[in-house]
Amino acid sequence: MADKCFQSLPGFRDFTPRDCAVRNYLFSVWRDVAHRYGFSEYEAPIVESTELYLKKTGGELATQLFRFEDQGGRDITLRPELTASLARIVGANQRDFPKPLKWFEIGPCFRYEKPQKGRGREFIQFNADIIGEASSGADAELIAMAIDTMLALGFGENDFVIRASDRESWLSFCTQHDISDPSEFLPLVDRLEKLKPEVLEEQLGTFNVTRQQVDDFVNNPDNASPAFKEIRENLNARGLGQYLELDLTIVRGLAYYTGAVFEIFDTKKSMRAVAGGGRYDGLLSTLSNGSADLPATGFAMGDMVIQNFIDATPGAKLEMEAWMARNPACEIYLVIADESKRNDALGVIAQLRTSGLSVDYPMTQLNVGKQFKKAEQSGARFALVIGSEFPEMQLKNLSSRSEQTIDNTSNFTETIQALLDAPDGPLIA
Repeated sequence: MADKCFQSLPGFRDFTPRDCAVRNYLFSVWRDVAHRYGFSEYEAPIVESTELYLKKTGGELATQLFRFEDQGGRDITLRPELTASLARIVGANQRDFPKPLKWFEIGPCFRYEKPQKGRGREFIQFNADIIGEASSGADAELIAMAIDTMLALGFGENDFVIRASDRESWLSFCTQHDISDPSEFLPLVDRLEKLKPEVLEEQLGTFNVTRQQVDDFVNNPDNASPAFKEIRENLNARGLGQYLELDLTIVRGLAYYTGAVFEIFDTKKSMRAVAGGGRYDGLLSTLSNGSADLPATGFAMGDMVIQNFIDATPGAKLEMEAWMARNPACEIYLVIADESKRNDALGVIAQLRTSGLSVDYPMTQLNVGKQFKKAEQSGARFALVIGSEFPEMQLKNLSSRSEQTIDNTSNFTETIQALLDAPDGPLIA
């Protein structure tokens, strides 16, 4: 019997160097936008006590936990999201930080569900939260940050939309229709677009509500909450109001949301939500047993759906490819045209690397043609050729094919750095 060929587990991914480059691009954009908005980075454990997630999850999340018993007999879970961990951390440390807290995190999450397009069992998530600010200004700040994240990724006004609502609107609906337990009704609203009409009608009937009543409520813009109207005015003042759309079918599935909620969709409606979040004012108090009763709002964006969206959007894909071209694994490939100069070449390589440049070279003897082929395969912008004329070296631009002579006795590392800093400029004379 042939040896078994091992593969990654269902729903988990290998990251080749290009996959890592895409991931690094997302990380770079996420961090850049978060820092522009004055957010600080934090991290939480990959593994938490299962009780943390069971205490305040609701919906289907509790059935999707990667849950197991460790060797110490503890019931633990690979984190399915970050909000619960954040609430625990803030509950224990909030006295050490001025309010509001503006924190972000980038890291893996795990959910035991059927792998499908845009959704795996392991995924990377960008999380941003504002803790300790009850006003709608915090919700608007997060939505603006989400919009600017999409713009920074290369998406345009015609590519995406923010569909937003407020659970307060539905609480008013529940009061009007004598629905005593909104926590049971709201998950049904969250599935309005997913259930078959006859199934939806039947389930609405258990609350003595008809589909027509629900549709009338959803289609009436007067049902927008005061908080939503304030958020819209805030975004209009920033010049971002065109991205916001009232959609009362958006309630989010998790039970801990308490106020304004939103999701980002592609305008073609060809994929699941790209990102989503909302206000969860009661969660910190619940998870800290009342010791940290702080208002909170946040959102998350996963890498799998956003990557699919980038691949499907020419402008965003071009932006990503341009970033990766500017950030290759190798900036300079050193070509050794005269093998007798290898030790001199190693000295040059050491100088370049010490100056902060990324450099690769052939570790065994190759003809010059193969070395230039490797230089192009490496993604390097320049090839530095060392031959019999050393200490004179030839610096070749691999895209324009132009070249110039550089003397090793001069400060050649600064010359090369200047060329790398001016990607479209000519070679220095």
